[in-house]
Amino acid sequence: MPGDEAAGRRLGIVGAGKIGTAVARAAVASGYDVAISGSGAATRIELIVDVLAPGAHAVTTDDVVRHADIIVLAVPMHRFRELPRDLFAGKTLVDAMNYWEDADGVDDELATAPRGTSAVVQQRFSSSKVVKSLNHLGYFKFEEGRRQRDAPDRLAMAAAGDDAVTVAAVMQLIDRLGFDAVDAGSLDAGLALQPGGPVFGISHTRDGLSNLLRSKAPSRREDDRAPAVQFRDLARRTTKAPT
Repeated sequence: MPGDEAAGRRLGIVGAGKIGTAVARAAVASGYDVAISGSGAATRIELIVDVLAPGAHAVTTDDVVRHADIIVLAVPMHRFRELPRDLFAGKTLVDAMNYWEDADGVDDELATAPRGTSAVVQQRFSSSKVVKSLNHLGYFKFEEGRRQRDAPDRLAMAAAGDDAVTVAAVMQLIDRLGFDAVDAGSLDAGLALQPGGPVFGISHTRDGLSNLLRSKAPSRREDDRAPAVQFRDLARRTTKAPT
């Protein structure tokens, strides 16, 4: 595999819970070199990773950051502020977290965030480019819903972010994982993807999700959306999605 393509097939995941390991399994099956971390030493999650995401590498969070340009953040949401602000500098950070008061405790900043919880994550990790995605289907639907490209029952997954080029890269990841990718618009559109939003927890086809988001989600400027539209051309140049 040429150097640029090999680098594009690396994925980092911070968080070895249900969604983190589900994404890791899908990514390994899609040909990605996956590094995943939990809290603390890598040895604490080695057995979990070997059983739940065979083929992925259990490493430290610092090693995850060194491993890949795209990092999936899948820790319990009350834990993300424990990570250093500059940890993900220069990285594409996929916010796959959801705020649940029962699990995360009362957090007024997250509960009342007018632009959605991902805006709070972006503020925390200001030197990264945050994209909200991989959060609005439960891990079971994520596991069972993956299909080859052009399958009639393929589910869709949205990505919301302020930088269209970064969103296009995440859309390519989504496609490789086995879902139709939909550009949801700006990071503010993450409101529609999080718990309580019209998209959360419901399975949609690409057309259904696109139509729903078009009516609900804020868009980027038209000139900033163009690179994400180019995703269709990127998809044609990738290998087929896994079964």
